[in-house]
Amino acid sequence: MQTWVIWLIIAVALGAAEIVTTTLALGLLAVSALVAGGVAAVGGGPLLQLAAFLVASAGGVGIVRPIALRHIKQPPLLRTGTAALVGRTALVLDEVSDHGGRVRIGGEDWSARPYDEDMVIPAGTKVDVFKIEGATALVYPRQELA
Repeated sequence: MQTWVIWLIIAVALGAAEIVTTTLALGLLAVSALVAGGVAAVGGGPLLQLAAFLVASAGGVGIVRPIALRHIKQPPLLRTGTAALVGRTALVLDEVSDHGGRVRIGGEDWSARPYDEDMVIPAGTKVDVFKIEGATALVYPRQELA
C-alpha cells in the first residue's frame, strides 16, 4: 500500500474523531495528516513526511486552535430579540406587583412583574428591565421606593 493512502486513512480517522469530540485539535491533526499525505504523494521520503506532519500539527494546534477558540467563545456583538431589552428603561403603565402589571419598553407595552417579588411599583415610575421571562418583563425601579 502506498504511503499517501495510509496518511489519508489516518486523516479520515482523525476527522471522524474530531466530529465526535469537537475539540478542534483532532481536526487540525487530520489536516496535518493530509499535508503529510500530499508530501508522500509527490515523492517525499518518510522523514520529510514526518517533518511535514509535525510542522503542520504544531502550527495548527499551537497557532490556529487558540485563535479559533477565542472566536468561538466571543459573545455576539449585537444583542437581538428579548436580550436587547434587558438593561433598558421602561415606564410603568399599570401598577406592577407580583400579580402582574404593564410597562412600556421602547414604545411597546409588555406585561411585567417586579424583580423583587415583595415589591409593588406604582404607575408612572421609571424602571430598569432586569430580565425577560417569556412575554413578561421583570423590572426594578430606578430609585428605591419609600
